Amino acid sequence: MSLRLAVVGVGHLGRHHARILAALPDVHLVAVVDTNRDRADAVAAASGTTAAYDYRAVLGRVDAVTIAVPTEVHHEIAIPLLEAGTAVLVEKPMARTVAEADAIIRAGASGHALLAVEPTDRFHPAVAAARPILSDPRFIEVHRLGTFPERSLDIDVVFDLMIHDLDLLLALVNSSVESIEAVGVPVLTGRVDIANARLRFANGCIANLTASRISRERIRKIRFFQPAAYVSIDYATQKVDVWKLSGNGGLTPSIEGSAIAVAGDEPLKRELADFVAAVRSGRPPLVTGADGRRALALASDVAAAIERAGG
Repeated sequence: MSLRLAVVGVGHLGRHHARILAALPDVHLVAVVDTNRDRADAVAAASGTTAAYDYRAVLGRVDAVTIAVPTEVHHEIAIPLLEAGTAVLVEKPMARTVAEADAIIRAGASGHALLAVEPTDRFHPAVAAARPILSDPRFIEVHRLGTFPERSLDIDVVFDLMIHDLDLLLALVNSSVESIEAVGVPVLTGRVDIANARLRFANGCIANLTASRISRERIRKIRFFQPAAYVSIDYATQKVDVWKLSGNGGLTPSIEGSAIAVAGDEPLKRELADFVAAVRSGRPPLVTGADGRRALALASDVAAAIERAGG
């Protein structure tokens, strides 16, 4: 039996949700929902489905919903759906505040409904290829630089962009965050548009993150330094380079490097396929509501550190 889904919010990201879900096997895209009627109609026509203009129109008609609306209304839409027993995948950040995230999680528990959160980088093919190599990162350098988006301006760059990397670090570094130093600057908006954060984990690992939505070019790279190995991931090219220390049979050590194979694929497609599989089987999604809350809490701590620093 086909799984019945709807997409709520078909702007920049949601329209891709609709495109991918419409093409997944054994998925019936029941409707796309957007308060912008022209946009809803256009995406519905392109996806071979019907348009609705209020999320309440799909209550009781679908098994699962993906939510790609502005952060300020995530909780308003997710809570009634979850309480009705509808599985929900919500875009990052999962809410404006940790308190709202907790309310969303409680609604999922109340309705016995699966809750997944969006951070797509966990599904990136290059990350998947590199993860078996990342055994004990000691220093991590992250650059996520983008051009001015003219969207997601209801939140600052920490919650818009950096939160992806914060979620990934929490998944990869098996340790709690011990201290945070951060600075940020509003440039084109009234919110922080470029930020840098330095995180120290309890196990000694240090991560340095830079996020910008005002750069002239897009750069999305993350580098891991660990004993006897260096791993570099370029998200844009889906390329992973690995450099390792070679003993050469007792001679002077040398450094040898090469690219490792990456199975090219669309991260969002992997994410949505995982959500569909989780709903079908009843297993937890790769990124749960609890994971989304942890990333949001850490992003909130970074934002607080920026405020303390006067940025």
